[in-house]
Amino acid sequence: MLGKPDTVCFLFVRDDIRHSVDYQMNPVTCRASDVLAHRTGYCFAKSHLLAALLRANRIPTGFCYQRLSIDDVGPPFTLHGFNAVWLRDFGWYRIDPRGDKPGVATAFNPPVEALAYVPKLPGEADLSEIWPDPLPVAVDGLRAAMSWDGFLAALPDMKTLG
Repeated sequence: MLGKPDTVCFLFVRDDIRHSVDYQMNPVTCRASDVLAHRTGYCFAKSHLLAALLRANRIPTGFCYQRLSIDDVGPPFTLHGFNAVWLRDFGWYRIDPRGDKPGVATAFNPPVEALAYVPKLPGEADLSEIWPDPLPVAVDGLRAAMSWDGFLAALPDMKTLG
């Protein structure tokens, strides 16, 4: 695959790493190296791999989150993880390597964001912070999970910040 490293890394993680729920795949991965080895991960884990690949290419990268309704109706809520990348011509640009599926389409098309989800319900939020490291609540949840469906039953959440 030829192209700019930021685009190539994004497309690789989005398209070649399977989302654990979509494919009902184990093991539950967290570390970038495990996501790469097993070719599966939840949104959080996929964002860990994308950050590692981009940073290895000396592209500044951070972690971003949204708080979303699990069933698109209201509570309960969960976090959704993705990335922000520093692009010289655009500044911080948010990208979502979650993986496409019917009703969910993401893209790398600066300056236009194409994230998997858009918060729209009371209690949902687009957290504007760009974190240098993954949130502990996401990492702890992934590390504690014994299976893809076990993690699905205990998705991480937090009150909106600010």
